[in-house]
Amino acid sequence: MPSVGRIIVFIVIAFALIGGLHYYFWARLVRDTALPAPWRLLATGALCVLGLSVPVTMILWRSHHPMRNALAWPAFIWMGMLIILTVTVLGADVVRFLVHAGGGARDPERRLLMRRALGAAAAAVSAGLGAVAVWQGTRRVQVREVEVKLPRLPKALDGFTIVQLTDIHVGGQTLHRKFIEEMVATTNALQPDVVAITGDLVDGSVDELRDQVAPLADLRSRAGVYFVTGNHEYYAGVSEWMAHLPTLGVRVLRNERVAVGDGTHTFDLAGVDDWSARGVPGHGPDLPRAVAGRDPARELVLLAHQPRAVHEAAALGVGLQLSGHTHGGQIWPWSYAVLLQQPYVAGLARLRDTQLYVSRGTGYWGPPMRLGAPAEITRIKLRAG
Repeated sequence: MPSVGRIIVFIVIAFALIGGLHYYFWARLVRDTALPAPWRLLATGALCVLGLSVPVTMILWRSHHPMRNALAWPAFIWMGMLIILTVTVLGADVVRFLVHAGGGARDPERRLLMRRALGAAAAAVSAGLGAVAVWQGTRRVQVREVEVKLPRLPKALDGFTIVQLTDIHVGGQTLHRKFIEEMVATTNALQPDVVAITGDLVDGSVDELRDQVAPLADLRSRAGVYFVTGNHEYYAGVSEWMAHLPTLGVRVLRNERVAVGDGTHTFDLAGVDDWSARGVPGHGPDLPRAVAGRDPARELVLLAHQPRAVHEAAALGVGLQLSGHTHGGQIWPWSYAVLLQQPYVAGLARLRDTQLYVSRGTGYWGPPMRLGAPAEITRIKLRAG
């Protein structure tokens, strides 16, 4: 199908989904509760405006319209609220079904009272969860401490630290230079041996974001700052970013490995292109190439944006894989949808002899909200197992 055709299909599906959800909210919260005038008219108008705000903001954002920043916060908060409100309204529907199935609320007045009570409860719970999600999404990112035992790690490197940053999405709708400055300051305070940025650093071109990512040059670590691509780099001009990051002191690992450590006490650190780059000329993950010729007695840590790379990593002797991409679901219960695409969503896991740590992400994408999936700067301490 031609690219224009795909875009048209996407737009039609997106509008149908957004329209369908807003009609569902209107039916349950306005029509079924028999809201009196003028509240009925106000609620209907508000849902229409909010429904249109999401596609309008996306269109303005891509066109660089001066109004895009003014609309970004309310529109993307509402985008996050769509997930939360869908869950609470569906929950109210389940309660209503159970009451009817049990033979309750047969009287018309009681049915209306129940619909109003459930509608008010769904709205109130959604507002409360939304407020918590905005707070969790916009507060200062917390440091998460993780210890991983690696059997092939030299004893001299016991306690070696890697600070993982991932899914930062600077230049997105609401994340800019100040966020990067705070992230760099927090990272440097941890005095890492290595800083690993596992993809989705940016949401824009080098020309757009040159000033916003400039504080990355201030990252300090004893053995270097390393980066692998995420899927969003391939939407943002990946070749230009691969050329620009080294000017900030960031080493890009593209299907290759380096030795890190102290003198003769080292381990291998490998990095691969993102899974989404398959089919892109000159790009794509190639772990066999990255590990070709290595001594299998040496420990191997892999940077790969998507957790799904762990299947190949386990077959090729990787001791630890560091990934992101999932955001931990970002807004519960989206984490269950993520499992349809990725084998793991967040935290430390194991596949045969390979351990995998999936970060919930340092920034966020879209809604400035997190619910049940707090952002993290991850300090990983390696232990000689």
